[in-house]
Amino acid sequence: MSTISASDVAALRKQTGAGMMDCKKALEEAGGDLEKAVEVLRVKMGNKLGKLADREAGEGTVQSYIHANGKVGVLVEVDCNTDFVAKNDEFIAFAREIAMHIAASPQTKVVSPDDVAEEDKAAEVRVFEQQAADKPENIRPKIVEGMLNKWLGEVSLLNQVHVNADKYEGKTIEQLRADLSAKTGENVVIRRFTRFAVGE
Repeated sequence: MSTISASDVAALRKQTGAGMMDCKKALEEAGGDLEKAVEVLRVKMGNKLGKLADREAGEGTVQSYIHANGKVGVLVEVDCNTDFVAKNDEFIAFAREIAMHIAASPQTKVVSPDDVAEEDKAAEVRVFEQQAADKPENIRPKIVEGMLNKWLGEVSLLNQVHVNADKYEGKTIEQLRADLSAKTGENVVIRRFTRFAVGE
C-alpha cells in the first residue's frame, strides 16, 4: 500500500474542500492516485464537493481564552464565508473551544502539518535518525518516518484530539472543523493563533 503524504492530502483538500480525514481515506482507497481520489470523493460527497473550498473565507472572528490562573492565554482567528455565520453563537463557541484547547496544549505550534517549516522537519529527522541508529538499517527509514508523523501530529493543531475528549467524543480538531463546515455550509478555516504563557 502506498504511503499517503500530508502534502497529497492538503492538495486534495484544496482541490475539493473535503475534510482532511475524508481526503486521506479517499487517497488510500485510490492507492495514492489524486485523480482517482477526486472521483472517490465525488461519489461520496456528490454536488457538495468543491463548493466549500472555492469560497473565500473572508469573514470570521477572533476569540480568546485566558486560563483561570492568569498565566496562559490564547488568541485564535477562525474564518468563514459570511458575516452571518461569523456572528453565529455556535461558530463563536467553536473558536473559543479551539482557543481553550491550544491553551492546554503547549506543544501546539502550527495549525496544519503543512505549516511546519522544512528546516524544523529536517532538524527533527536528524534527531530521529540518531535515535534509530541502533536499529537494523533496513527498518530505520520506517522508524524515522513514524517518529516524524507522530511529532507532526503533536505540533499540528488539526491532527489533535480535542482536550475535552469526552464532550467531543474523541474527535480531532479537523473533524470538529469539518462538522461545523458541513453544518454551516461554509468554508470554516482556523487561520492562525498565538499562545502566551508567563515566563516563556
